[in-house]
Amino acid sequence: MSSIVVVTHENWCEITLNRPERLNSFNDEMHLSLRKIFENARDEGMRAILLTGAGRGFCAGQDLGDRDPEKMDAKPDLSQTIETFYNPLIRLIRSLEFPVICAVNGVAAGAGVNIALACDIVLAAEGAKFIQSFAKVGLVPDAGGSWSLPHLIGEARAKAIALTAEPVLAAQAQQWGMIWKAVPGETLMEEARELTKNLANGPTVGLGLTKQAIQAAATNSLDEQLDMEAKLQKICGETPDYAEGVAAFLGKRKANFTGVKS
Repeated sequence: MSSIVVVTHENWCEITLNRPERLNSFNDEMHLSLRKIFENARDEGMRAILLTGAGRGFCAGQDLGDRDPEKMDAKPDLSQTIETFYNPLIRLIRSLEFPVICAVNGVAAGAGVNIALACDIVLAAEGAKFIQSFAKVGLVPDAGGSWSLPHLIGEARAKAIALTAEPVLAAQAQQWGMIWKAVPGETLMEEARELTKNLANGPTVGLGLTKQAIQAAATNSLDEQLDMEAKLQKICGETPDYAEGVAAFLGKRKANFTGVKS
């Protein structure tokens, strides 16, 4: 059984983490497969990605059975795991020039939470939980968690949930701004697929540059951000999708975007 299942549609794909018996926790093979699938989606011209999990959970993070000190000859070097697997994945998700949507279907723990938060839009089933479980095993949040949490929900809440490993329910995550919204579990995938399809059929050059601009705002000054907006707007204004969008608006019809850059 493959640890990752991919369903490809016309211009978007659905990626499912598929180790349900281990709450979709990561082993080395799964790490490499997921990153390759993201890279292939980029290279094959996909215009959006939907990421979700199989079974009752989204992802429990790293499979600790593969990193058990009692089964190793020397002390584990966990930085190697992070630098080899998690950091390249998070950087890839954030750099993709199209939207990445995450549908959290159940519990997300450890790095599983932070992979979800690296995505551009996160929907969660109302019964889903987000657990920064690192404190339970004496670790610090990784996969970008120590960066994304304070940026999304502020330092006070980020410290509290990281230090206590207290679960955050989907409704609370929505209220805090950790995710976009919580939806009934029975409609999660239908809504997530519809959203992904709509984004894939949108002006994806502009959407990708919007993603880039918002991400840059975390470190840019206002002047830097204003300059960036002007630069990116020039790129957008030269795309066929801008011409089509204006024509559709003036003609009072639905736009037919292609995602072509020029």
